[in-house]
Amino acid sequence: LFTFTYLNKYLFPEDLLDPNELECSLCMRLFYEPVTTPCGHTFCKKCLERCLDHTPQCPLCKESLKEYLACRKYMVTTILETLIKQHLSQEYAERTKTHMEETRELSDLTKNVPIFVCTMAYPTVPCPLHVFEPRYRLMIRRCMDTGTRQFGMCINDPQNSFSDYGCMLIIRSVHFLPDGRSVVDTIGGKRFRVLSRGMKDGYCTADIEHLEDSRVEDTSELEKLQELHDEVYEQARAWFQNLKIHFHNQILQHFGPMPEREDDIQATPNGPACCWWLLAVLPIDPRYQLSVLSMTSLKERLVKIQHILTYLQSIPNN
Repeated sequence: LFTFTYLNKYLFPEDLLDPNELECSLCMRLFYEPVTTPCGHTFCKKCLERCLDHTPQCPLCKESLKEYLACRKYMVTTILETLIKQHLSQEYAERTKTHMEETRELSDLTKNVPIFVCTMAYPTVPCPLHVFEPRYRLMIRRCMDTGTRQFGMCINDPQNSFSDYGCMLIIRSVHFLPDGRSVVDTIGGKRFRVLSRGMKDGYCTADIEHLEDSRVEDTSELEKLQELHDEVYEQARAWFQNLKIHFHNQILQHFGPMPEREDDIQATPNGPACCWWLLAVLPIDPRYQLSVLSMTSLKERLVKIQHILTYLQSIPNN
């Protein structure tokens, strides 16, 4: 005799339910958030998303899933998920635990931090990105799914894969295109130093420590620092206003207007926003920019920027 369970108007013989038949053919584990493609094949939601990062085809029958990818409506197959929860409760609990552990590991913002190897990024400065490589599509999706909405940005280093210093980027919005690419609007957050390098599913990772400016406590030294800041700010404003209109408008379009002068230059661990805006817009080598990004002395950073401005203003018609 069979024992039956009434589920969603269907009858299932419990002793014929084989857990092996409810495994994802991609990860070989029990289905988690199972989704079914238009061609009738079922996979874990995240497994299917990873496959679609590489090609818009069903992993099993190779039928085109371009329209499915464009809609991005990966609805969980409710009857299958309910069946697993009710009749494979122990296996489902173990699968959920594994999923949560993997999510927690991806949520750490100091260990195994995802690194986008591309361009210079700076605190408070916008950094729009066009994401098309499968590894970075996966990385961005994980940043959104875990809720961190952050990743590190570093420039390339031929010896070490990526530079020793970088800047965290905070995702403000993601616009997905029909073919799976995305336009990601980010803004710079904390600076960091790389402690060790790693790799996860094709993209770089790093253990990092965040950088903060050394605070100036002496009153007279702080006054001198404030004077230097004000002097550099005025010099920068004059340089920006005297730029040719084409370059002026280009900077405004990409980086926005020059930040306002700040009353408290030590209000944040990264110092005044104008320094980072200037570092982003000044026509200097990325390696030089990186050296300034790594500084934890506001005075040294201001002096470096002042030297650059003085040189640029000495060039005729600049």
